[in-house]
Amino acid sequence: MSQLDASIVLTAFPALQKALHGSLGSVEWVSLAYLLTLVGLVTVLGHLADMVGRKLLYVYGFAVFIVATALCGLAPNLVSLDIFRAFQGAGAAMLQANSVALIVHAVPRSQLGRAIGIQGAAQALGLASGPALGGLLVGAGGWRLIFFVNVPAGLAGMTLAWFFLPRSRDLAPRQPLDWLGLALFLASVASLLFGLALGDQSGWSSPQIVGSLIGAVVLWTLFIRWELHAPAPMLELDFFRSRAFAAGVSSGLLSATVLFGILFVAAYQLQGVGHLGVAQAGIELMVLPVALALAAPFAGRLADRLGARPLTVGGMLLVAAALAAIVLGHSSGTGLLIALAAIGVGLGAFIPANSAAIMGSVPRQRSGMAGGILNTTRGLGTAMGVALTGLVFGLVAGTTASQIRSATSITNGFTASAALLLAVALLAALVAGLGGSRHLTARLEATG
Repeated sequence: MSQLDASIVLTAFPALQKALHGSLGSVEWVSLAYLLTLVGLVTVLGHLADMVGRKLLYVYGFAVFIVATALCGLAPNLVSLDIFRAFQGAGAAMLQANSVALIVHAVPRSQLGRAIGIQGAAQALGLASGPALGGLLVGAGGWRLIFFVNVPAGLAGMTLAWFFLPRSRDLAPRQPLDWLGLALFLASVASLLFGLALGDQSGWSSPQIVGSLIGAVVLWTLFIRWELHAPAPMLELDFFRSRAFAAGVSSGLLSATVLFGILFVAAYQLQGVGHLGVAQAGIELMVLPVALALAAPFAGRLADRLGARPLTVGGMLLVAAALAAIVLGHSSGTGLLIALAAIGVGLGAFIPANSAAIMGSVPRQRSGMAGGILNTTRGLGTAMGVALTGLVFGLVAGTTASQIRSATSITNGFTASAALLLAVALLAALVAGLGGSRHLTARLEATG
């Protein structure tokens, strides 16, 4: 549910532009406000859950998410919607900070790849099916319905979690939270996303955009320096001494950028060039999440036997090949649908193997923080996918509804965005290949 709401607004962007009278850059913040809060809080909440209990924060996360979701559906304007989306992102962070850690403690280490394959399929299915479901809901009842639909689902999830999840064990010693690190991290991510999202609208040489991008670099540098010396850091940098962890987190961020980026621009392509209604565009986008959901559980089983590298590298190379086909002319009709399905299969192979490799490289008692870092990079990659493809698409196709009405301009923007994502996918394959090559089971036994 938390992943679904990260992406469900994508297909609704055109409707939101029209209903709330916003530019592409301003409407992007309906997505970015959620993602920024999610990215900023998920690691520190994972650290907190290691100390106070993962089930506790998980159940409370549902409650926060439900209230915020209802407020989003009632929002009277764009500003209030952004505020409620940030509140919703806080609830999502409480859920995502604990989801992987709960599974790590529930299954034998020898079956972790398969278990995280199922979990990864569920998360990726939620993320990837968001635009499709969003299109169907907007077509059926307007943009407010994409939020109201989560209220009964959230109530069901909170009830099941309360009665069926076991109390947390193997808790870490209590430590003070790293509030300064959290503030620096949030400020650096917000500054970066602000510059990328509004640069084309405000002008790349404008003082506020230049200052925002420089500020992001300065704040990120200060954050890293503080984390290296903080008594109880929110981000355990020692984890990155493990080649498997560092390569897994880095390639995971790049894969999320590709997944969310292609869904973002494909929604415009299907509606603007394919002349599809929002509901039909949502149905056609379903080919990607369906392919991903079918591939991920099998990939998880294979990861237990073969190790992570063949699946992570091979999966991202398949994604790159599909994006290359889009760039070379398969940007509409059946060719586009086949390419989207191939991207889904490639990501379905990559995600569970990569997640299992990351979680298997850290001690069990630190699984909450590791899961938080994993979901932080997914959320950051998701935000980068929106910001970067929105930047390229806006530069090529235009930023206002009148500018992007031309089918030719939309196709040019879509192709340019696919070319950028092709480079990102190839880089992800390269980084994934640098990870450790040991069998997952051996690595899991070594980390206890």
